[in-house]
Amino acid sequence: MTTDLDRIRDIIGRYGKLPITVDSIGEDDDLYDKGLTSHASVNVMIGLEDEFDIEFPDRLLQKSTFSSIAAISAAITELV
Repeated sequence: MTTDLDRIRDIIGRYGKLPITVDSIGEDDDLYDKGLTSHASVNVMIGLEDEFDIEFPDRLLQKSTFSSIAAISAAITELV
């Protein structure tokens, strides 16, 4: 069974363009410290919106929302 965290990891792996595998990242690790760029975070956001059929409102369009897998999960939980 695929969990939301698995789906988030998949999106980060596909669109985050990280120099490391997403499997090596902990839920609370800072994705920007791991190599996520601002440009790639936009692609991750779009991928998440498509995957979860959501739209991030303006108040969540900030760096902290996409700073970790846990932060992304919390935002998605709020929107679903």
